[in-house]
Amino acid sequence: MEEIDLKELFVMFWNKKTQIILIILIFMVIGIIYSVGFVTPMYSSSTTLVLAGTSSSAEQNQIAETITTADLTINSKLVSTYSVLVKSENILGQVISNLGINVNEEDLRKHVQVTSVEDTELIEITVSNENAEYAAKIANEIANVFKEKIAGEVYNINNVYIWDEAKVATSPSNVNHIKDIVIFAFIGAVIAVMYVLIANMLDTTVKTQEDIEKGIKIPVLATIPIYDMEMEKLKRKGGKRK
Repeated sequence: MEEIDLKELFVMFWNKKTQIILIILIFMVIGIIYSVGFVTPMYSSSTTLVLAGTSSSAEQNQIAETITTADLTINSKLVSTYSVLVKSENILGQVISNLGINVNEEDLRKHVQVTSVEDTELIEITVSNENAEYAAKIANEIANVFKEKIAGEVYNINNVYIWDEAKVATSPSNVNHIKDIVIFAFIGAVIAVMYVLIANMLDTTVKTQEDIEKGIKIPVLATIPIYDMEMEKLKRKGGKRK
């Protein structure tokens, strides 16, 4: 494979600068069209649960005093279990029934994300929906239903508390026009570079003295300039008229 020095590489890209800019602009326009016309805005709202002491309802006003090392150990082990239970059929089915929304459990599950903060007893429930108000309502209802189910049906312990309620989002979580345009511009730049390199590899025409020397491996001893006979004739005719 022939080596190309930096100067030749710069000249090669400089000669194709118009095509490069055009390709990048085309991809930026595609990015704008994709971001505006093809991405459905989704709004996300999150609520945070905290696992505190395993106290009874009558002792909730003394939570800080009843948390023991055993409670923290139990809660840390329950975090991963609770994270799975949040998206269970039992919880989501009750949420759908309570809110009276027209959606099945599987579709709702796809838009519910549960994450546990590492080395803590915090669980974050995030719900995405095309309607910002629905996203907040569903997230808060999941937290309430889960809290009631844990306390009354599953473990019969009251150790789940709502720390932060979900709020209505004001902007979509999956739409970022600037980011999309930058990504498509980068893709366009990569394709433009590939186009220039491939075009240069397929171009076998001789443009300079160096091209001849590379092709036949023999140094060029002399060059003959191109003499334009037609232009010379026109110059002579012009001179005679004067």
